Amino acid sequence: MRNAMTGAIAASFLASGAWAADDVTLQLKWVTQAQFAGYYVALENGFYEEADLNVTIKPGGPDIAPPQVIAGGGADVIVEWMPAALAAREAGLPLVNIAQPFKSSGMMLTCLKETGIESPEDFPGRTLGVWFFGNEYPFLSWMSSLGISTEGGNGVTVLKQGFNVDPLLQKQADCISTMTYNEYWQVIDAGITEDQLITFKYEDQGVATLEDGLYVLEDSLEDPAFVDKMARFVAASMRGWKYAEENPDEAAMIVLDYDDTGAQTESHQKRMMGEVAKLTAGSNGALDPADYARTVATLMGGGSDPVITAEPEGAWTSVITDQALN
Repeated sequence: MRNAMTGAIAASFLASGAWAADDVTLQLKWVTQAQFAGYYVALENGFYEEADLNVTIKPGGPDIAPPQVIAGGGADVIVEWMPAALAAREAGLPLVNIAQPFKSSGMMLTCLKETGIESPEDFPGRTLGVWFFGNEYPFLSWMSSLGISTEGGNGVTVLKQGFNVDPLLQKQADCISTMTYNEYWQVIDAGITEDQLITFKYEDQGVATLEDGLYVLEDSLEDPAFVDKMARFVAASMRGWKYAEENPDEAAMIVLDYDDTGAQTESHQKRMMGEVAKLTAGSNGALDPADYARTVATLMGGGSDPVITAEPEGAWTSVITDQALN
């Protein structure tokens, strides 16, 4: 692959002292898949190399929390959802959003129609599958805005959902958390038809929060060299994302080339890339302040136990994208 060739070329130049690219380590939120296609496309097509960067992409997984990785010095920049990033910031880890490749949310609850659920008003008394490790915050904010307890009884019973769709298939839960580009299609591939399902997209419910942004530690932004490096990284990454949007099948195949686990399939990744492209469409990488404000309002609103308790200060900056886009 191109990255192996790039590494060999870089090593040759380093040995001669002629040139050294700036190293950047990116920690993903999840495993290698089309959710992160823009970064792999930028790596494979040499966009990072052209930006004088030597980028290492570290896949995530169920036991990997990107905020913990960057706090421990294991990454320069991470992909994270804003609810988890803002919660971490309020808890003392000064994460800052420097770019927002995803414009829209792909999160939703997927329910079996046979349960009789037709609207969120039917949730009380039901068991709902929810991801944790920071992914629960959008759900908790939604339930809080509806005035629905998540402690069972007259509210909902929360099932801590693994990163699979088994609770729905085995009817352990009435609804489960899914993404438009991933788990929903796992349910379909398992033999349940779309007509047998009802979905509630967070976007449609007015409680969508920002996903898959790029975050760094606040202190790092005091270094002009780091700011310059991140500006080049964001510019090359967004170039990769726009290429992926325009060439989804090619982008999916690039992702497969980087999947060392062999767990992904061509059909699933191509379908995923097509759905992910809908979420990155409309973003040039710059965070829309209105989207940020909506996310903060959602996380602070609706009850006695908000995800964050105060308006964040310094949680995002346009310094990187201002430079990247110019």
